[in-house]
Amino acid sequence: MNEFIVQDDQELYQEALIPPENFNMVCQHVYRSSFPKKKHFCFLKKLQLKSVLTLILEDYPEQNMKFLEEEGIKFLQFGIAGNKEPFVQIPDDKISAALAAILDKRNHPMLVHCNKGKHRTGCLIGCLRKVQNWSHTSIFDEYRRFSHPKSRSMDQQFIELYDSNQVWPLVDRRYLPRWPTLGKPS
Repeated sequence: MNEFIVQDDQELYQEALIPPENFNMVCQHVYRSSFPKKKHFCFLKKLQLKSVLTLILEDYPEQNMKFLEEEGIKFLQFGIAGNKEPFVQIPDDKISAALAAILDKRNHPMLVHCNKGKHRTGCLIGCLRKVQNWSHTSIFDEYRRFSHPKSRSMDQQFIELYDSNQVWPLVDRRYLPRWPTLGKPS
């Protein structure tokens, strides 16, 4: 009988250690990943998330919504299409609104994701890095690390041309996180 208890404990322990693909800490209390599946829920519980920000266009699956409701996690959806040539472009206003949600510490800890945690998430995090005053070289290095092996030049162009000043009118400065690299306009 003890053998079964040990096996059950090991299965729970192993399940708790399965992060979604492309999981990483972006900065204090903000994480990124691919689309979380049921096998990732125990891992996500450990993060004590207050919100999940998704960039997918589709309806969120019922089992994911149930998980969020059970855990008291706020659901934020800023659906955007991938930045693919020739006619699909990421809308600046949705990126700015999503950035404003990330820059509100009342939403932290937060998980940001799209389907694979590569391109759309990479664009959003790249724009966050601009707000944090990162160099383009560092931003693109990070983008390519997560989008490998299929980086999109359109994504990198979007990040480069994004005007990070457009996010500040959407932000309540009382709730800005205390990130040392966060650039605040005068």
